[in-house]
Amino acid sequence: MTVSAFITGLSGTVISAEERSFLRDAQPWGVILFKRNIDAPEQLRSLTADIRATLGRDAPILVDQEGGRVQRLGPPHWPSYPPGAAYGRVYDRDRAKGLAAARLGARLIAADLAALGFDVDCAPVADVPAAESDPVIGDRAFGTDAGKVGAIAAAFAEGLLAGGVLPVVKHMPGHGRAAADSHHKLPVVTAERALLESSDFAAFRALRALPLAMTAHVVFSSIDPVAPATTSAIMVADVIRRSIGFSGLLMCDDVSMEALSGTLRERSAAAIAAGCDIVLHCSGVIADMREIAVSVPRLDGVPAARAAAALARRGRPDAIDLAAARAQFAAMLGRDATVPVS
Repeated sequence: MTVSAFITGLSGTVISAEERSFLRDAQPWGVILFKRNIDAPEQLRSLTADIRATLGRDAPILVDQEGGRVQRLGPPHWPSYPPGAAYGRVYDRDRAKGLAAARLGARLIAADLAALGFDVDCAPVADVPAAESDPVIGDRAFGTDAGKVGAIAAAFAEGLLAGGVLPVVKHMPGHGRAAADSHHKLPVVTAERALLESSDFAAFRALRALPLAMTAHVVFSSIDPVAPATTSAIMVADVIRRSIGFSGLLMCDDVSMEALSGTLRERSAAAIAAGCDIVLHCSGVIADMREIAVSVPRLDGVPAARAAAALARRGRPDAIDLAAARAQFAAMLGRDATVPVS
């Protein structure tokens, strides 16, 4: 079966007739779901099963479930989880406990997701915020030290993998220093490469063996003064692949975001030309979905091999006593164990 090099969103809590026809014909590599697609556990299990039945294969289904401000699943049906900064605070008091808490929190998230049919979580965030940065990352980050961020992010990824869910590390090679929110405008980072290598990029080196990563829509002017990492062949080849050493499947951040210029077709083609393996498109607008589908190639060659290697790491979850694990997690995090979901 021919699979196309993109991930698509959907518009609602069920697959519409128009979307069903689109999925069958376009065959995106995967589907990503958002709050607009989520109502209740039984509805969500039905939706994820229907997606795979429509595509005719065990396609990956993604969601953003970091904790804190970015979690698509929450009360009343699912637990809320703390932001990354909470794990960082535990780490500062007790390094081993901080890593254990991140691992356990992610393992619990994986249990929630796997029970609903999700097998990919767009987390952890390995960005390292700087003093001048926009708050779009903020407490999503595990800390402001690259070594600490890389260590906690690695533990979080281990927890997801132990629960049979693939992690997507983001936003490579770093959104933490950006002084603008790439959802709305293009951030330009002017720091010299030496500083970036020792801080922003360094956090991702500890995660280079993970199966999946997502790019940052950020210009690093000391390396490529024109194109953001998503559409920069220099950034993908020289920084992400060579300096960081990431060899897994590389997807771009959502091409609908205003940091990118041009039509959706032009943005998608530019991301693929730069070296991204997969284009991510999240809006669920059918006209936009069609535009993406005709602008991306078949998934074959090296990108197909990377995709297969990533999916091969979907494993059977290890045994866990969920009630005991949730109690242990609450004790580890204290009042940081949960936060209100916005």
